[in-house]
Amino acid sequence: MTLRREAFLDHVKERGEYDTLKEAERATRVVLALLGAHLVGEVRAQLAARLPDEFALILLNPLQSAEPLPPERFVRATAAWIEGATEQTATWDVSAVLSAVADTVGDDLLGQILLQLPVGYDLLFGRPQPT
Repeated sequence: MTLRREAFLDHVKERGEYDTLKEAERATRVVLALLGAHLVGEVRAQLAARLPDEFALILLNPLQSAEPLPPERFVRATAAWIEGATEQTATWDVSAVLSAVADTVGDDLLGQILLQLPVGYDLLFGRPQPT
């Protein structure tokens, strides 16, 4: 089931403790654009189907990535795309968005998403996996 835009942004805003929906939207756009570059095929399509249309389009038309970024570089890339961000604030942004995504997609799809990502993304999604 697709979540409404406002409901999804409210969730990100709450998770990130942002003052405004505009801040939550900025983080959401950047993180989903970067995430979309790391996911392929049916997994990306299934995730897009569960996001509000506007964010699904961002995920499906991602920023280009030459290689899958490890979590630390994903955070640095996020910081580079958000004006005034530091690695610390970008970590917060990434976790706020990805934990909202995890809540939206459920454990089965999240497991498939994590299989396409380098080790360590489970922590960014707020769902540490057993080692």
